[in-house]
Amino acid sequence: MIERVSSEVADTALDRGVRAYLDHLKAERGLSAHTIAAYTRDLDRYLDYLSSQSISEPEAISPAIVAGFPIALTKTGLAQASVGRMTVAVRGLHRFWLDDGLSTVNPAQNVAPPNQTRHLPKALSLDQIEALITASGGRALAPSSGELCDWALVEILYGTGARISEVLGLNVDDATRMLSDETAGLKLMGKGSKERLVPVGRYAREALEAWLVRGRPSLAGRTTRGNPALFLNERGGRMSRQSAFNRIEALGRKAEIAAEVSPHTLRHSYATHLIDGGADVRVVQELLGHASVATTQIYTLITIDHLREVYRTAHPRALDR
Repeated sequence: MIERVSSEVADTALDRGVRAYLDHLKAERGLSAHTIAAYTRDLDRYLDYLSSQSISEPEAISPAIVAGFPIALTKTGLAQASVGRMTVAVRGLHRFWLDDGLSTVNPAQNVAPPNQTRHLPKALSLDQIEALITASGGRALAPSSGELCDWALVEILYGTGARISEVLGLNVDDATRMLSDETAGLKLMGKGSKERLVPVGRYAREALEAWLVRGRPSLAGRTTRGNPALFLNERGGRMSRQSAFNRIEALGRKAEIAAEVSPHTLRHSYATHLIDGGADVRVVQELLGHASVATTQIYTLITIDHLREVYRTAHPRALDR
């Protein structure tokens, strides 16, 4: 692909229009250099496409020409996510041209990005959750501090449905306040600094208490200053997301679970098992901290798929039997 926008010899009306849009994104919208570079690559590709259609002026671009761009990208084998991103960039470009007087029409107004394939969350079964907990070693007779940490991580992630960033943001005081009252919930700080209170069951409480009493002190002693973080790394600092991801992934391998196992898998499993158990979708929305119930409703699709599979394998009049 020719990098038309960045080329000194490219100076058509289309090139100038794209450069004006990129300047707008940088100067007025304050986008980062990395994002500007991505826009540049996407719009270079659009200019190449327009050139292949013998288009050299903004006014010559019709809705049909714009609509043909994602089709042409798809034919090259480009992923739908990339096609959608480039289509969004083109829509922004034409909207800017109209607002800035570089064009009298917006041919991209009714051109929508292609529908993305919906990827349903992959939930673990109850047996797999139990295997993961067993693999942590936290319930052994003499668990190490690392095993107690793994046990507490799995139990709190699956027991509350929290995001890993929310769990790693917790401090010791947050846990001790919750453990001091059997009916108290755990306060989590979610996206957009929105705080929510989630209930914590007996299993997660037991694992957290074991971590606080028998596991965390040995790691906290490795630092010269006290660290308020609930979960610590091996050096005594606050555990990072990557470290937590690696620990959970390693537990999945140890438990010989073929499916992908990550902190987010446990969040998916929490929500799916609640829906399977009859929980109202709006209650699950509150527990997960979703801004919209539409985000939570994806878990009802998983349940429907599960019911359909049970029907196919169990009902004597199912079509697949």
